[in-house]
Amino acid sequence: MLPLLAHIDRLTQEDPEIPSPLPTMADSMDIDDSLYSRQRYVLGDCAMHQMARSTVFVSGMGALGVEIAKNIVLAGVKAVTLHDNKRCEPWDLGTNFFIREEDVQSQKKRVEAVHQRVAELNPYVRVSVSTDVLDDQTDLSFLKMYQCVVLTETKLSLQKRVNRFCHSQQPSIKFIGCDLFGICSRVFCDFGEAFEVSDPTGEESKEIFIQNISQGNPGVVMCMDSRTHGLQTGQSVFAIGDTSTFQPYAHGGFFRLVKIPKTFSFEMMEQQLSDPLLLTPDFSKPEDAELLFNYTQDISKTLKNKVDVNQDLVRCVSRCARGCLFPLAAAVSGIASQEVLKALTGKFSPLQQWFYLDALEVVQPLQSLPVEEFIPRGDRYDALRACIGHSLCMKLHTFRVFMVGCGAIGCEMLKNLALLGVGLSRLSGEICVTDPDLIEKSNLNRQFLFRPHHIQKPKSTTAAEATLEINPELRIQAHLNKVCPATEEIYNDVFFSRLNVVVTALDNVEARRYVDSRSVSNQKALLDSGTMGTKGHTEIIVPNLTESYNSHRDPPEEEIPFCTLKSFPAFESAFSHKPSMYNMFWHSHSPAQDVLRRMIAGESMEGSFQVIKLLSRRPTQWEHCLTLARLKFDKYFKKKALQLLHSFPLDTRLKDGSLFWQSPKRPPAPIEFDLSDPLHFSFIVSAARLFAGTYNILYSEEKLSHEAVSSVLAEVEVPEYKPAEKRLRMTPLFFEKDDDSNGHMDFVASASALRARMYAIEAADRLETKRIAGKIIPAIATSTAAVAGLVSMELIKIAGGYGFELFKNCFFNLAIPVVVLTETAPEKYGIEPTMVVHGVKMLYVPVMPGHNKRLKLTMHKLIKPSAGRKYVDLIVSFAPELDGDEDLPGPPVRYYFSRESEGGQTA
Repeated sequence: MLPLLAHIDRLTQEDPEIPSPLPTMADSMDIDDSLYSRQRYVLGDCAMHQMARSTVFVSGMGALGVEIAKNIVLAGVKAVTLHDNKRCEPWDLGTNFFIREEDVQSQKKRVEAVHQRVAELNPYVRVSVSTDVLDDQTDLSFLKMYQCVVLTETKLSLQKRVNRFCHSQQPSIKFIGCDLFGICSRVFCDFGEAFEVSDPTGEESKEIFIQNISQGNPGVVMCMDSRTHGLQTGQSVFAIGDTSTFQPYAHGGFFRLVKIPKTFSFEMMEQQLSDPLLLTPDFSKPEDAELLFNYTQDISKTLKNKVDVNQDLVRCVSRCARGCLFPLAAAVSGIASQEVLKALTGKFSPLQQWFYLDALEVVQPLQSLPVEEFIPRGDRYDALRACIGHSLCMKLHTFRVFMVGCGAIGCEMLKNLALLGVGLSRLSGEICVTDPDLIEKSNLNRQFLFRPHHIQKPKSTTAAEATLEINPELRIQAHLNKVCPATEEIYNDVFFSRLNVVVTALDNVEARRYVDSRSVSNQKALLDSGTMGTKGHTEIIVPNLTESYNSHRDPPEEEIPFCTLKSFPAFESAFSHKPSMYNMFWHSHSPAQDVLRRMIAGESMEGSFQVIKLLSRRPTQWEHCLTLARLKFDKYFKKKALQLLHSFPLDTRLKDGSLFWQSPKRPPAPIEFDLSDPLHFSFIVSAARLFAGTYNILYSEEKLSHEAVSSVLAEVEVPEYKPAEKRLRMTPLFFEKDDDSNGHMDFVASASALRARMYAIEAADRLETKRIAGKIIPAIATSTAAVAGLVSMELIKIAGGYGFELFKNCFFNLAIPVVVLTETAPEKYGIEPTMVVHGVKMLYVPVMPGHNKRLKLTMHKLIKPSAGRKYVDLIVSFAPELDGDEDLPGPPVRYYFSRESEGGQTA
């Protein structure tokens, strides 16, 4: 038997198939923020550095293995070895998105077919291959060079052997076993006897203000009445001790939860098989094929905790085991990939120790189909056909899908649709996608259909082309439109009428609500999903079965108080809104002589005061920009603080005698300008650059030096205003967070840090400031892969016309980890409406006179909408649950008008 060592040299030598030289993030330990920015907010820099030093071995390049390899390469580990010795078959075209028809025709080995395509995902990761045999006689010493070993498509006896070897090493090699049998999947993790986790939850530690501390033994700390602390039972913050001899608590206290590392202990697979620690996402399911049924009964008797064997489930597994339901593989691989990242970084709580997920509800209605439905036909859909039958495959092939958004979830959804064969051209099926955005470098970290040479190309057309490479049999239309009322001429009722299902793959709530309203009005199923970091959700909306997306409200986002925004040196106001207003004024009022004449005549002109103010203070050269920045520094960080302290001295008290300056209010401390302070210098230079950009003033790099800036600031004077010969031209600057060369983030970061210093607040670092200012949503490939897989399983049910009870919504948090599948909410609740109101007009109020007459009228007659109006928003309330209670407010309701019939009534 060949020892499995031949591939090791490839980790240290350049692969001839990969462009040279290959950078590695570990070489300099500098994180490429332009690529990893969204993921850094999920994992943090410490975890990113640990990944950049780690190597992973992944065995089995089937549906599970290639998904796991894709996700961890995108994440940015140091090196990955892909192991497999099977050859490509037609079957693989429906389960492996990196295998092509020419690979099957040439009988290429699977690992060789996928190698280059996996390597292209991330230039910072070295990807090598091995085709050697791995079995019960293989010398496993080669595994010592890896920090994590992942086995897929591996028999149980070999998994146990490899796991024993990994567990016995010092330190232990992290082991993950992942299996898929048709409609059933499982993940097993063993990270050793003492695995330390630095951050068990990944949740941000918030600052909590203290209302009062009692004088006692021990003292009791009271939080602010208006703010929840968010702590859980068992969490420790601090011990306050004996405060009985202290002076009464005054004000200004706060605390922050400190994360305490936690150690987890794992058992080997051999031990766990008899007494498993199991995470099951769907508690409504009990735990194939008389022979398999007998086997499972025998095995159940060996368990410490006896379980009853579900005979129906066993028979389903027996029939489907040789197949592969790829969406299930995608979902479980996303979960397994996150466990790999946990194993390498110690970030987030690991799975202890088994995870089980099946798609029994997908195949339950298919039990009565004849066996011929599931027989292979020698094409790319055989693995799917073995699970759901030929007839349901054909329904998927003829489906017409509209997907809104081609970002991270959109790319993953297109991969699933391609492998399922949704929208085949020869059967008049179709996939229509739309996305107005262009591809940015930061997209490449999780939007796996895109490559560096695609940057600045449209997402929709590029994603469509990449999807056709996975499955050339599809018909895909790519649009560049937003979906909103402005595009109703394109996405009209005729367009929606030919669809089977709508998929939302975007993070804009308002756009989601609009798409839902269009889907509901046209009786089309909607598949919605979203992620934020390690969290994800899926929601299935089926007309006449489930509630709609608009039936519930999202929880309000935590917002910064407006007073903070108003007094903060806001980027948008100074460098975007004011220049835009200036340009609009001159666009409407030109020429300048005419404006001057009208003003002298006393005519009131909207915006003229602001324009005059801008003209009188405009800089005309670089030195003026520095002067203006210096004056702004005093305004923002000194004069405002002095004025506030003058108006409200530190000893100011309210009418009830309490101090004005107490939590959560903090008194500011004026800041004296000091050019030797790097933060002060950064503000001056970045602000000056923005003023120069706004007023179209040129400057050279030499003028940005410390010496050059100092010489100008040493003689700062307010320049005398002199009218220019030509009218000033201004350029609005629109905040761009991802271009570090433009100075935008330098200005925001320095300004926010200086303001924090004024109020003795811990300043956010540049990365966190960028997240807040840019409204960046943390994102990672593992979560998007998981939600897309879960959504695609629901799409199969929609194609099959399944009943309400078989659809599932899902929420997960891979950091904890927790996965919860729930039944969808019904459309009809059996509750009685008590009032329907449009604006100030009562439409339905049973207690009012004339109610019975109004019941006979159409909405057109009651509301009399203006010409061309397509819908109205209504307020609906419902009868209370108990007598004497107030009416219950309902969710927002949007009523769409249909065309009037000949008799004047609406359909």
